[in-house]
Amino acid sequence: MNSTKSQSAYVVAVSRDFIAQHFLFGGDWGLENELHSHHYKVEVQLEGVALDQHGYLVDIVEIEAALEELVAHYRDQTLNDLPEFSGLNPSIERLSRFFCVAFSERITAPNIGTVTVRIWENEIAWAAFSRERH
Repeated sequence: MNSTKSQSAYVVAVSRDFIAQHFLFGGDWGLENELHSHHYKVEVQLEGVALDQHGYLVDIVEIEAALEELVAHYRDQTLNDLPEFSGLNPSIERLSRFFCVAFSERITAPNIGTVTVRIWENEIAWAAFSRERH
């Protein structure tokens, strides 16, 4: 986002990890075309310009509960078999979008402006998706 006016924001983030399987189709990606596991790390990051009456952007307990619920949905699953990936390659880009939308819907804090989900599929490769909540 290019803006002529810069705005400061608070940021809070929590991460978890999980193992899930997938395979890619529609191209020749070698071993990625075969069922295999990834040890994913997911980080949810929330941004907002105002704190609540307790001095929180959002209570970390609420973040952890929503994050754990979503991680449980994906943990030990074959991503290709999940309804959200029906007919789609389960790339980390798509996984980060599905995760972000679902996570954003679970957070009730009204002062959250942006939710970003970053997912690593290994130590060096990650993808992210951000969603405005205004």
